[in-house]
Amino acid sequence: QVQLVESGGGLVQAGASLRLSCAASKRTFSNYAMSWFRQGPGKDREFVAAINWNGDNEYYRDSVKGRFTISRDNAQMTVYLQMNNVKPEDTAVYFCAATSRYYIGTSYEKDYDYWGQGTQVTVSS
Repeated sequence: QVQLVESGGGLVQAGASLRLSCAASKRTFSNYAMSWFRQGPGKDREFVAAINWNGDNEYYRDSVKGRFTISRDNAQMTVYLQMNNVKPEDTAVYFCAATSRYYIGTSYEKDYDYWGQGTQVTVSS
């Protein structure tokens, strides 16, 4: 069992930067591909970004490319989401997720084994 705890959310203005963190409880963290998802108000949860187990491969949903960066520190058992130039449409609860089934996470929720509880990001215009 892996516990994931997100932090770093908050209320920011459009154009600001924010860094989310997701701390894992298990020392085998490096065995897991990690991803970020988000769920906006009244919307389904959607994929945001994924990173493979050693951090040398990543991909993003189109709407955040060039603004968000996913990274990980296996020694600290933490995955990050650096969010730059945020927009009101980025307002959502952000979740991290872990999977041991794939080299790099997919965009499908069903492919993940563990989820955090989420952290709220609110972007004002």
